[in-house]
Amino acid sequence: MITYYDDRSVQVTSAAIRVDGRTFPLAEIGMVWHHRGSRSWRALAGRGALGAALAGPLVAAVLGVALAVWLHHSLTVTIAIVGVSVLVGLAVGPLADFLFEHLDRSYARGSRQWEMWARWRGRPVLLLRTGDALRFRQVYRAVQRAMEATRPAPGPQRASRSGT
Repeated sequence: MITYYDDRSVQVTSAAIRVDGRTFPLAEIGMVWHHRGSRSWRALAGRGALGAALAGPLVAAVLGVALAVWLHHSLTVTIAIVGVSVLVGLAVGPLADFLFEHLDRSYARGSRQWEMWARWRGRPVLLLRTGDALRFRQVYRAVQRAMEATRPAPGPQRASRSGT
């Protein structure tokens, strides 16, 4: 038996698809398709918050430098304001890697609900519903590979001779 995908709730093998304890033998599955749901505004708002967290300290630094120049105070006060502004701008450095990683993962997970359906024993059955786009693609591809491997290959095509 070949295992195409395996995690805590989904297992795709050359014999069956197991999802949350339910087993669907591949021999009983007629076809598999997917449905893409609407966008999740929560996921999009989370990405916006990450972007603001990345840009906030930089904007604060630029505004601080502009404020220092605009105030026309003594050289000591101007240098202090510019120094604090630059330090605030540099504060985003250590956080940037962490925030970019979370932003990258949010795009990998996606912002939609994905559903995988199958025609099992003549009726449509929901196999999987997830908001994790990367996991969905992996499971869906594993099911495709398992289905292709269990289906008999078409017979050899007869070559046609033209012109003679």
